[in-house]
Amino acid sequence: MRNKQGGKPASCGGPPRHAGPAKQVRIIGGQWKRTPLPVLEVEGLRPTPDRVRETLFNWLNHLLDNAWENIACLDLFAGTGALGFEAASRGAAEVVMVEGNAAAVRQLEAAKLKLQASQVNILRGDAGTAVQRLSTRFRVIFLDPPYHQDWLPRMLPLCDRLLADDGLLYVESEFSLTGDAPMPDWLATWKVVRADKAGMVFYHVLQRNTSPQIKA
Repeated sequence: MRNKQGGKPASCGGPPRHAGPAKQVRIIGGQWKRTPLPVLEVEGLRPTPDRVRETLFNWLNHLLDNAWENIACLDLFAGTGALGFEAASRGAAEVVMVEGNAAAVRQLEAAKLKLQASQVNILRGDAGTAVQRLSTRFRVIFLDPPYHQDWLPRMLPLCDRLLADDGLLYVESEFSLTGDAPMPDWLATWKVVRADKAGMVFYHVLQRNTSPQIKA
């Protein structure tokens, strides 16, 4: 779930809008299956679509042999925490969430308390700065940054330092990382092992080119 910034700012004129029904996403699988996570009414804040998360975790279950119990995950730009809490629900041993929005951090803390998710650690701050301070090697990193702000060229080298040798990097973006066009330099050391599109969302699982081969 990400703050997809880069669109037009909300209009300040006109009559006030009435609040609609509360928005939420639900955890798809694991011990907290069907548990709702609120989506804050913050400009530009929206969840990764349910069917994208379902497909992603089907991929990860296959690639990880459904063995989450020893997995450490890093959820950058955590937003609602849908990706990180989903991993924790399925048994991940450790989940670190990084989020810069203060209201979103409070909501993450409330969800952690409600779920009694002791394996979840929530860090408030800029993702680039937080990554440089971390020393844990993560088997799975979720990278779902704001759109149209060139986060991927900055973050992929930083994620490389923290990713385990056989680790998997999930990347969600407004453009495809596959295709016939020449790949940018910042993607040269990575290979895309899974990819799909839902609406305007392109989502991928990446692995280092030099990593031991994971089953197809």
